Amino acid sequence: MPKNDEIAVEGTVTEALPNAMFKVKIDEQHEVLAILSGRIRMNFVRIVPGDKVRVVLSPYDLTRGRITWRVKG
Repeated sequence: MPKNDEIAVEGTVTEALPNAMFKVKIDEQHEVLAILSGRIRMNFVRIVPGDKVRVVLSPYDLTRGRITWRVKG
């Protein structure tokens, strides 16, 4: 499967869950369950509720995603 099949969206972290999982609100109606990518874990980037993040969703399951970037600002 090519990498360009992934869907990248921005959202806001609403809740921190165990095992580096987060609930991310991507728009007014949708909330996804997201995990941290390996690069974020390796560089010890801290994500707290209220942070804006970039989430990559798989086209197969739009309710789960992977946090790939913490947006500054």
